[in-house]
Amino acid sequence: MADTIFYKNNGPMNLSEIAKITNSVLVDDSAEKEVIVNIASIESATKDDLCFFYDKKNKDKASLIKAKACVTTQELSKLIPEGVIVLISENPKLAFISIMEAFYEEMKHDAKIEESAHIAETAKIGKDCYIGHNVVIEDNVVIGDNCVIEANAFIGQGCKIGNNCRIANNASISYCLMGNDCFIYTGARIGQDGFGFMVVNGRHKRIPQVGRVIIGNDVEVGSNACIDRGALDDTIIGDGCRIDNLVQVAHNDKIGKCCILVAQTGIAGSCTFGDYVVCGGQTGFADHLNVGSGAQVGAQSGVMRDIEPGAIVMGTPTVPIKDFMRQVAFLQKNSKK
Repeated sequence: MADTIFYKNNGPMNLSEIAKITNSVLVDDSAEKEVIVNIASIESATKDDLCFFYDKKNKDKASLIKAKACVTTQELSKLIPEGVIVLISENPKLAFISIMEAFYEEMKHDAKIEESAHIAETAKIGKDCYIGHNVVIEDNVVIGDNCVIEANAFIGQGCKIGNNCRIANNASISYCLMGNDCFIYTGARIGQDGFGFMVVNGRHKRIPQVGRVIIGNDVEVGSNACIDRGALDDTIIGDGCRIDNLVQVAHNDKIGKCCILVAQTGIAGSCTFGDYVVCGGQTGFADHLNVGSGAQVGAQSGVMRDIEPGAIVMGTPTVPIKDFMRQVAFLQKNSKK
């Protein structure tokens, strides 16, 4: 359950309210006034709590439920112990998100500018924004309405940030145009120079980087992730992307909409991703590759050639997932001889 030091608890709520919020059906109508104090996991839920049970792979956990009520599917409801009030949902995962958003609310900053913030005279700050302690906002920056810029964040000259964005503490944004509803997590680095050098007279000479980073709407960039600006062309992150902690997106990369890049993924320069690409943790990409829409790349894979749309690949170098499984089976079988 959420610690009330860090979150506002909007409970308690009765089961009638919870059924409406989660779009669930309360099996026993007489229980609609029963009160729920917290949302908890199956393992920790007690007689005042609500839990969720929807994983077919963990049916054995049903017997452990000691919550007052449980949201589950019609199929799994018969496994819920006697005495636990049951709510039936067609999509318990979505129900879980809905009730968590309603029950627990993050502490919000008041709209104000802290005295220690440094804001250039030419910068434009929208309505109802919070600008935290020691924030630096340089010349000609434009920040939309209802934004939160947390302590020690840096917004470089000329950057534009849309409405309803959150720039977490110690993040830095440079050479960037950002859409609405974005969340840049702690320590992320956006718009730094790409890794471009040429050997001249036996030394690595830096190649000037003059492109930008263009970030669409509803994008999340995880803690300590890095997105380099382009050398000439822009680095582009499409609408709805989710970029995990410690991801590297190099200069000139073009990432389509709603892609997922899991932690420690590294993408070399000038790669182009379609929409809805999923990359597992620690995947690595050579430069100038094309990855088709809907492609999935398994964790710890090394991608050295283009990937067709919808392909599921894994391994180093990557091969279709079925081929990878055959390789693993072959090695396991023959290594025992």
